[in-house]
Amino acid sequence: MSDNDDSTKMVLDEAIINLKSEDPEIRKKAADDLAQMQEEASITPLIDALRDENPQVRFKAAQALGKMGKEAVEPLIKVLNQEDGETLRYATFALNKIGDPATVDHFILALDDDDWGVRKVAARSLGELGDKKAVQPLIKMLIDDDWGVRLAAVRSLGDLKDEAAIDPIKKARRKGDKDFKKAANKSLKKIQA
Repeated sequence: MSDNDDSTKMVLDEAIINLKSEDPEIRKKAADDLAQMQEEASITPLIDALRDENPQVRFKAAQALGKMGKEAVEPLIKVLNQEDGETLRYATFALNKIGDPATVDHFILALDDDDWGVRKVAARSLGELGDKKAVQPLIKMLIDDDWGVRLAAVRSLGDLKDEAAIDPIKKARRKGDKDFKKAANKSLKKIQA
């Protein structure tokens, strides 16, 4: 092992230890440091930090996991299957940042979550991933109780450019407010272009 490897390991170990500091500022900096290192050894500690009491630390951990790439997908999917609430929301955010097509089915399942934040991120992620099998599940989200979820769904349907969404978007547009109607019109233009 070279001196450089020893130095990297020491910095990595210190950041992982700092992720458990009592000071949230130190925990946030540790998550940022781990994001820059992108070492596989930091994935589990960052997953644990998704449960941190401080929302800024949870966000930084999710950002860091989002930069880890494919190595973080399976651990994050485990979180999707085992957690709920805020932890699930941050795991969904991290998976969205990774953008792995293998996550499409998990985002489709997340559309049924009780947490509107999880549904919203899942709906938006499905549009960004571009898999057409998300069209029908997203159409169902056009009548979600939460305005933000409906907006994310209509935008994603526009990104997917599937003509099957035209009539459902037109129907949802009639019941929407001014901002929703504007987003629906943009999506319809994308589909019909």
